[in-house]
Amino acid sequence: MKIAICVKIVQGELNPFDASALECALQMEGVHRTVVCLGPPGVAGALRKMTRLGDFRTVLLSDTAFAGSDTLATSYLLASFLKTISPDVIFCGRQSIDGDTAQTGPSLAARMGFSLQTQVLEFSGRKGRSREGEFQVSTPTVLTFERSYPLRFPSLRSRVREVEILDRHALDVDLSRCGTQGSPTRVVQTFEAPRGRRKCQWISWSELEPLVRELRHQAKKSVKIPPSEKRLPQVCAVGREIAHYAEAIAEEVVYWEKVSVEELVARAKQEKPRVILWNADVWGRQTAPQVAVELETGLCADCTALETDGERLWMYRPAVGGNILAKIECRTRPVMATLRTVQASGEVVIAGGKGVAKKWDEILRWAERWDAQAGASRGLVDQGVAPYPLQIGLTGKSISPKVYLAVGISGAVQHLCAVENADTIIAVNADKNARIFEYADYGIVKAF
Repeated sequence: MKIAICVKIVQGELNPFDASALECALQMEGVHRTVVCLGPPGVAGALRKMTRLGDFRTVLLSDTAFAGSDTLATSYLLASFLKTISPDVIFCGRQSIDGDTAQTGPSLAARMGFSLQTQVLEFSGRKGRSREGEFQVSTPTVLTFERSYPLRFPSLRSRVREVEILDRHALDVDLSRCGTQGSPTRVVQTFEAPRGRRKCQWISWSELEPLVRELRHQAKKSVKIPPSEKRLPQVCAVGREIAHYAEAIAEEVVYWEKVSVEELVARAKQEKPRVILWNADVWGRQTAPQVAVELETGLCADCTALETDGERLWMYRPAVGGNILAKIECRTRPVMATLRTVQASGEVVIAGGKGVAKKWDEILRWAERWDAQAGASRGLVDQGVAPYPLQIGLTGKSISPKVYLAVGISGAVQHLCAVENADTIIAVNADKNARIFEYADYGIVKAF
């Protein structure tokens, strides 16, 4: 079996999701491995260090013409190389920690004509386990990995091997499809991400339960998206979960059913819509990138807001772990975007973070006793303590309960962006200087 592992170097380090994919490949016996990376010449040093980890060929796709590639151009360049080695299986990390788009794997599947399996936790050659359960694969296929395999350290006797560097001439690519020239999406402007700070009122532990009882009986505040002053004549929405986004920017919304990639592509080619909007759920994140490749158009992922002047559409999405808000435009048609939606939750959500990793069972009992829904931070899920369906955050779900109780959660931007629509946020943390208190309505300093 021939395995290709697509990796990205972020700030001099191997992207952790890609590291998981690489470790899985290294644990498999009797396979031929090729690691491929798209990046500037400067990442060659990090790749050389990585060659000490095991037996694999390492290839860097690097050329000034490749700089600025968005996910559409990136998948074109990677596929141009991968077609020369004809792998049976392509491993990718689910997403990169700087972009968080999760588009490269699905885009490659479409370009290569491979099947796709996302959210992979384990894989042994023909079968594996994903966040949605066990699966079996028939090659060729693309697998995208969660951070489930800790990457090994190099052995003391390992040696550094050379990295092959391939440029535009070696790949024989169409330059109009590479770099900024071949990237339909581009960042127009960036801002410091506005995350609603709240004025924290300190309370005692004994006041917590009466406060929650009082708050859960108050009327729920509605989360509304104000209509745009000027609207687009028409947009298409795949599914009705994003109706509030679509109806705020368009005079007319045409709703499409969630059908196969092939059916959606055929309909888009026939009806030629200007805009197609998708829900950023698991299905949308898998399907939209594949449709974008088939239509050779841009796709903006995980948008939190849309803006229009009646002619053009701008999309806003968090970047750099949620610290930055990017305003993005698409130069091709149809313009496509996946949109983060608030998922249904209980009136009260009690979530645990790494600070309560050893007391997760107590959090669950607490939630049951209070008739509350349990949640978890990404750190707790990455440790394997809590299941992924409970993950709240940029790479999990967004919620809007009456009361959100965060226990042992530090307050990373990636987490806060998913709970900012909660009516009331209560934080419990042993560290009075924890960032979470800046975004909480009530705070309790206590080791749980």
